[in-house]
Amino acid sequence: MTVSTSNKTLSPTDGLTGLALASLIISAWLTVHITAIFFIDWTSNGLWMLAPVVILLQCWLSVGMFIVAHDSMHGTLAPQAPGLNRAIGRFCVFVYAGFSYEKLHENHHAHHRNAGTEDDPDFDPDHSSSFWPWYYKFFRHYFGWREFGILTIAVVIYLVILRERFPTMLVFWALPAILSSLQLFYFGTYRPHRIDEEPFSDQHRARSNDFSPFLSLMTCFHFGYHHEHHDAPWVPWWKLPAHRRAILRSTAN
Repeated sequence: MTVSTSNKTLSPTDGLTGLALASLIISAWLTVHITAIFFIDWTSNGLWMLAPVVILLQCWLSVGMFIVAHDSMHGTLAPQAPGLNRAIGRFCVFVYAGFSYEKLHENHHAHHRNAGTEDDPDFDPDHSSSFWPWYYKFFRHYFGWREFGILTIAVVIYLVILRERFPTMLVFWALPAILSSLQLFYFGTYRPHRIDEEPFSDQHRARSNDFSPFLSLMTCFHFGYHHEHHDAPWVPWWKLPAHRRAILRSTAN
């Protein structure tokens, strides 16, 4: 059964909260990115042992960057300032992997209109239960020559102008980006929209996980509460746990 909130308006306080959280995520991502690539000598004093922790942290923050951009696509990041809302979204997806915000925006709204059908750009009707073939199609759809060209230019700038040590960029930028794409796809697309023995409850063709709010945050910034997101796309990521609790209470009564 579909239960929606009747209030689609976000308050100025909601906007400030969303911007504050976005600022924390973006600042943390930039701090880890710049520090790990340019200021730490990972060959000294056994610091390389901390590299997996930094990679996992940057992977999680990369997921957060994409979720910030996702809220921007729905206009919920800074609803009172549309220009700022779009600018933050563009910045996040550009530094993430050179993505086009406009292309992502168009495809994401097509996904919402046609979730789990042949007209859904994020769905693979030929491999609706198979992770790797579906992920390959998903990756190829979004990462094309444009993105490859932008990242190639970034590599040249980092190496020639900024004198970056090449392996560190692969380890602390490319690797977290790839891992985060797998994380986003698994928790935010594959699990919610895959075809299995559990039928979908309504036209959204999406299901939610039963993770605790903490685990939901760690896995995909609450994007795993996916049916709630499709049912109420105006709810920002950080309000999804409370929105889900309200829906569960209302359906239990």
